[in-house]
Amino acid sequence: MKHLGLYLHIPFCKQKCNYCDFCSFAGIDRETIVRYVDRLCDDLREKGKAAADYTVDSIFVGGGTPTLLLPEDFTKIGDALHDSYSIAKEAEFSVECNPATGSPEVFSAMREIGANRVSMGVQSLQKNELVSLGRIHGPDAFYKTLEQLRASGFSNLNADVMFGIPEQSLEGYLETLEAVAASGVAHISTYGLILEEGTPFWDKRESLALPDEETERAMYFKGAKLLEKSGFLQYEISNFAKAGYECRHNLKYWTCEPFLGFGLAAYSDFGGERYGNSRDLAAYLRGEDITAERECPTKIERANEFVMLGMRTTRGISIKTLRERFGQSFAKQIAAGLEKYLPGGFVQRTTDGYALTREGLYVSNAILAEILDFGQTT
Repeated sequence: MKHLGLYLHIPFCKQKCNYCDFCSFAGIDRETIVRYVDRLCDDLREKGKAAADYTVDSIFVGGGTPTLLLPEDFTKIGDALHDSYSIAKEAEFSVECNPATGSPEVFSAMREIGANRVSMGVQSLQKNELVSLGRIHGPDAFYKTLEQLRASGFSNLNADVMFGIPEQSLEGYLETLEAVAASGVAHISTYGLILEEGTPFWDKRESLALPDEETERAMYFKGAKLLEKSGFLQYEISNFAKAGYECRHNLKYWTCEPFLGFGLAAYSDFGGERYGNSRDLAAYLRGEDITAERECPTKIERANEFVMLGMRTTRGISIKTLRERFGQSFAKQIAAGLEKYLPGGFVQRTTDGYALTREGLYVSNAILAEILDFGQTT
């Protein structure tokens, strides 16, 4: 049986956050949102024909802020999904949520179309940090939304938390993380702030009161230990979960499984091709093809991608699988490259390959850049 993941992008927000460079638009009128949802559903139905031989086992509705949609919007999306795809009974179906949006009626509509997991963008539970980030919710909104989601039947809940943000102390970050861990969520994603060009944070980057490098490092390592003591196991650089609650959709990306993306700025990897959509909202609403990038990755590109993504996870990569898929020579070179990092404690051997240690995960970009350059010489 061939499995497939689906990603649906909802590019609407009440207000853009100061750090956000995602494809999203604030203050969009209701008519435009309705037209976007209709086009998204048409797109789902059209591409469903190519996926007739696949069973969908993960769906992720991201944004933007999907919980700005109304119940009737989710009903339309659900109809398009179930009419056009073979969806596994046990499929993971996630929807992103800003704690300042959504309602019991919206959450019930999400449940009715099969959603069974919600990912909340909490980011912080410190008022000053939320103000600095430009978030539209306060700390209390997280708990109120949790209560509403549970009352609507959701038990598989994720919370996103950020570190290395303006006005943040080590103590404040750990306090947020401890409170989120104690809230009963099953999954926590914790990301370090990256200053992205074109955002308000980028424009005032010289004056931001950011934690220093040593403090940010302490946030990562002490935060990870706190989460593990609370029963959350790290399974990827930024992701921790209670046993059995790892995000199956994201694991598809890290294990190079096929997925289809719908809507603005959505990417797909399907049928040997990788392609992505532009951010042109007007063109999308006119029904135009907004494919902006399309490529057929070479074998060496696929091999390097397999290593890069696999090494993001605490499971790491299997040298046997690498050898079977990409050849003995490439597997030997990657193994030799990783062996160099064993003495420093950045890489560890597993039963069938290699994985980064927590120290290695923290500096994974530097390690993988060297390893993958090495692999490219084959």
